[in-house]
Parts: sequence; C-alpha cells; structure tokens
Amino acid sequence: MNDFQSAAPIKAHRGVMLLIFGILGIICCFIFAILAWVMGGNDLKAMAAGQMDPSGEGLTKAAKILGIIGCVLAILSILWAVFFGGLAALGAMRS
Repeated sequence: MNDFQSAAPIKAHRGVMLLIFGILGIICCFIFAILAWVMGGNDLKAMAAGQMDPSGEGLTKAAKILGIIGCVLAILSILWAVFFGGLAALGAMRS
C-alpha cells in the first residue's frame, strides 16, 4: 500500500463562506459573527492538523477576526441599549 492510498483526503477550505459570515455578522446579524468565529477557529485547527486545504488560511483567519469584532460590537450595542434605555426610563419616571 503506498502513501496515496493510506492518506485520508483533505477537506476543501470554507474561507470564502466564513468571510461572508464575518461580514454579515458585523453588518446585520450577530449569529453570523458567532458562526464565523467558531467555525473559523475549528477550520484553522483542521488546517494545522493537515485535515483541511491550507490555501484558505488567510481568508479563514480574516473571517475569525471579523467574527470576534462582530461579537464585541454586538455585546457593546446591547450594553449601550440597556444602559441608555435604563437612563431614559429613569428620566421618564422623574417627569
């Protein structure tokens, strides 16, 4: 048995899809940011282990970073809404 028969086939990278998820996570939907972050991390581990095509490593890293940024922005937006919403409610109670 030669090396070609014993080697498991490597999976194609999902860099473009994850990059789109990262962009969507920043622009409109926070769920896509989570997906880009988690799936990007898993794909980078698979690339390092030789189980996935490493040609999409740059795209996958960018997608993971965009996912992290999208999650941070979503959390800051929620905190901002809660804080200023609370201030508005207090202001309405005083009037």
